Formats: sequence, structure tokens, C-alpha cells
Amino acid sequence: MLAIVEISAWHWVGFIVAILFFLALDLGVFHRHAHVIKFKEALGWTAIWFTLSMLFAAGLAKWRGAEEAKYFVTGYILELSLSMDNVFVIALIFGYFRIPLAYQHRVLFWGILGALIMRGLMIWLGIELINRFHWMIYVFGAFLLLTGIKMLFSKEEEVHPEKNPVIRLTQRFFPVSHSLEGQKFTTQINGKVALTPLALVLVMVETTDLIFAIDSIPAILGVTQEPFIVFTSNVFAILGLRSLYFVLANALDYFRYLKIGLSLVLAFIGAKMLLHRTSFKISTDAALLIVAGVIIISVIASLIARQFEHRRQANGE
Repeated sequence: MLAIVEISAWHWVGFIVAILFFLALDLGVFHRHAHVIKFKEALGWTAIWFTLSMLFAAGLAKWRGAEEAKYFVTGYILELSLSMDNVFVIALIFGYFRIPLAYQHRVLFWGILGALIMRGLMIWLGIELINRFHWMIYVFGAFLLLTGIKMLFSKEEEVHPEKNPVIRLTQRFFPVSHSLEGQKFTTQINGKVALTPLALVLVMVETTDLIFAIDSIPAILGVTQEPFIVFTSNVFAILGLRSLYFVLANALDYFRYLKIGLSLVLAFIGAKMLLHRTSFKISTDAALLIVAGVIIISVIASLIARQFEHRRQANGE
């Protein structure tokens, strides 16, 4: 059996450089010119990012052991699943500001780049809190449990940019043009730099991700507190989210029970954190099966319900 490879600063640097390279290649080569991301292209990129994620998991299994590979896969599925709700809100934001499909990829690109930085800081803070104050894991667990219950009974999200304090603060310091300037985030008004509506959308996407990260970061810390695993699983999930958005944005109404599944997953992870030092401690294998199982069942149930609805409509019921 191969010796376990210790994670060093070079592994962190190598991973971040590789991700930045892929992002630069994406924006500078494949999406240099604004265009509408069609379903097949989005599905292809989704498959590429998923394949890279699983190859990374295979590398972890070889060099760090099967247990950490399971942590990564569980965290990846968890973060990607929780991002589904984020997809819905982003779609609402684009619809509210009437952003053309051709410009949406650029907003998501820069939004995800900002999200990586914010989530990196939040992961570091969360792990530091747990390491310094072990009882914080119970606080996170209770928070997730309550969040899951609240999500189960909450209404659908709505977008209210005029109530967003970050948007109002941005408008206070920068003038904003009334029309888009292609895919530019800034323009000129009376010789002064001004923001375009596309920039406001970017601000909203960033703040939305920050809000969702408040739920998702404690959730993955319920799986593992290994910084490298938490960060890399988050990164792969976020990168997959961008292409997944263009796959799912126009089909979100097909997944009516997904929100119920996500709420159950959050409540489960919260319970897992609360039970981690008891005789009822939930194993990694069980957590992976339960998280994946709940998401799959909620998606299948949604598709079946949609199919029955179509049949009733076709029969004139």
C-alpha cells in the first residue's frame, strides 16, 4: 500500500494555479466572444467538470486514501445539490434585469471567481472556529437543522434588488447607466466612470452566493474539517454550477420536490454534526448514501410528478 501523501503548500498552489489556468482558457479561448450557451454545449461542459471532479477523487483515493475520497465525493454532491437553489435565484435575477442569454456566461464567470475567494475565506474561518472552539460544531449542527426545517416550509424565493443593501450601497457610490453596453461592466456618463446594469447583476450574484454559502459551508464542515477537501470539493461544485445553470435554468420547474430534498439533506447534516460524538455517530459511507439517495429520489419523484401532470393535461382532466 502506498504511503499517505501529506498535503503541503505546493498542493494548494498547484490546485489554485490549475483552476485559474482552466478559467483563463475558458474565458480567453472558448468564450472570448459573447454568445448564447446552448443546451448541448452546457451539457458538454457539465460532463467535463464532473469528469475532472471524479478524476480528482480517484487521485485522492490513491494518494490520500479511500476515506478522504469519500469525504470529497460527499462534499461535492452536497455542495452541487445545494447550488441547485442558487441556480433558481440566479435565473430570477437575470430575468428581473432582462439580461440577454449571450451575456449571462460572463456574469457567471466573474461571479464564480468572486465566489471562490469568498468561500475560501469562509472555509478558513469555519475551520478555525471549530478548531479553536470545538463546541462550534454543535452550533453549526443546530443551525443546519433549523435551516433545513425552515426551508421545508418556506415560500419560493423572490428577487427584490431595491431592497438589497449591497446594491443600494453600490448605487450610492457609483452612477449606473440605464442601458446595457454589450458585455461591459462599466461605461462613461458625462466623462465619468459608471456601472452598467450588468455590473449590478454581478453584485447581486455575488451577494446571493454569499448568502447561500452561509448554509453550504457549515454543511460540508459536517462531513469533514480537512481544509483541502472542503475547499476543493467547493471549487469543483462551483465550477460545475456555471455550466449546470445553462442546463437547468429553463427546466427548474421540473424539479418541484428538489427543495424538499435539499431541506432534508441540510437537516440530516445538522443532525450528523450534533451526533458526531455519540454512539449514534453516522459513518462517511452512510452519509454519502443518504445524501445521494435523498437528492436522487427527490429528482425522480419530481420527474414522475411532472409526467403524470402532462398526461392529465393531455387527457383534458
